Amino acid sequence: MFRLIRTVFAKEVLDHFRDRRALMSALIMGPLFGPILFTVVINLSVSRALDDEAKPLELPVIGAEFAPNLMRYLESENIVIQAPPESRAAAIDAIKRGELDAVLVISNDYGDQIAAGTPARIEVIADKSDEQAYRQARRAADALGAYSQEVAVMRLIARGVNTSIMRPLNVDLIDVSTPSGRSAMLLGMLSYFFIFAMLMGGMSLAIDATAGERERGSLEPLLSLPVSRDQLILGKITAACLFMLLSLFLSLSAFSVALNFLPLERLGMTPNFGPSVVVTAFFVMAPFVLLGASLMTLVASFTKSFKEAQTWLSIVLLAPTMPILIVSLLNVRTATNLMFVPSLSQHLLLVDLLKNEPVVPLHVAISVCSTLTIGVIVAWLCARLYRREGLLG
Repeated sequence: MFRLIRTVFAKEVLDHFRDRRALMSALIMGPLFGPILFTVVINLSVSRALDDEAKPLELPVIGAEFAPNLMRYLESENIVIQAPPESRAAAIDAIKRGELDAVLVISNDYGDQIAAGTPARIEVIADKSDEQAYRQARRAADALGAYSQEVAVMRLIARGVNTSIMRPLNVDLIDVSTPSGRSAMLLGMLSYFFIFAMLMGGMSLAIDATAGERERGSLEPLLSLPVSRDQLILGKITAACLFMLLSLFLSLSAFSVALNFLPLERLGMTPNFGPSVVVTAFFVMAPFVLLGASLMTLVASFTKSFKEAQTWLSIVLLAPTMPILIVSLLNVRTATNLMFVPSLSQHLLLVDLLKNEPVVPLHVAISVCSTLTIGVIVAWLCARLYRREGLLG
């Protein structure tokens, strides 16, 4: 039995290696596209945020002459005072057109209000829908808030009031996180890329070995060979598993290299994704390949053409990744009952690895056994489907 399964397995693997276009899509585009995209996007986001904090903020101020002390304070906070538009209305128009990020408006009676000890009104005009512009406006607002606190303290001191009465509580936030734990906040979505890369690695073979052979008319001669249909479909599923494992390994290796080019240290993060973690993550996520290959083969077996199979499998690709997206938004922690859910259990275990936290052996055992069990059930359904005489129709 196993000799015949190996024969079908070798035939499918050889056929897939001959299809250079499908091979490139499975083993190059899938595993490499995610790491490249992730690295570029994170690099741009982090570099832009850090550069914005470091470089001077150019801030046009209407009515700067009414608040000379405030202007000197803003300049000490790395804010460069710029010539303003002619009026408040002109400033609003310039911000709407995207010509300016933010404009500070100081009223004519600012000095009188400060002298009288009443709150002086200052406007920070910005477009909240523009993320870049609003970030600059928040930076100006934070500086104004700090100046307001300093003025309040000086007023109390001038009146002989102990400023500690304004601080009834001393709240200290004790951060017990580690650099690896903080990096998991950013890298927790890596499992999404790994699952997606695995499915992409075996999708073309699963389609070609089922709907593709039916469309080419080569399925009927194949079924006439002295090999049972159970052995035939198991050989096809095993071949898809091989390419999914190759895709997973390439994706893990590519991310391990790509993370070296991310400026995570500038954010106080240290990615825990060395060779030992890569190997551990490979074995943690490997059980999913049987379920993924069987599921794609099962869906593709119901289709009658290559194009139809591609359409349906494009939808199937989303199903295993949906639990990952949901728990990432809800910030769900690892729990024993969640280990029975395929793809989700692999995601949670990978997050623990990234945090450099001890992985519970019971969780690994449940994840592996439940995922393999469901994979075996789906593979059995595929074998049952291939016994139908209507398979060629």
